Amino acid sequence: MVRSRVVGRSNTVRRARQAADLTQAELAVAAGVSRQTIVAVEAGNYAPSVYLALSLAAHLATTVEALFDPEHATRIDQGVPG
Repeated sequence: MVRSRVVGRSNTVRRARQAADLTQAELAVAAGVSRQTIVAVEAGNYAPSVYLALSLAAHLATTVEALFDPEHATRIDQGVPG
């Protein structure tokens, strides 16, 4: 598998995981990846495949856009819907 490096890319995976009261290990098992993959995704050091992004969104009860679109995350932080 080829891994894409996207150092510093902003995402809200960590916040969504914490809000769902899941550990990195629990989310990893649910998504079928290693805990290290979750660590890398949360840090912005790994661009997940479409399949992993969809799986993460499903397990975190949100959308891919809410997890990985920086503009969407900014709107949420400012209290602006969707």
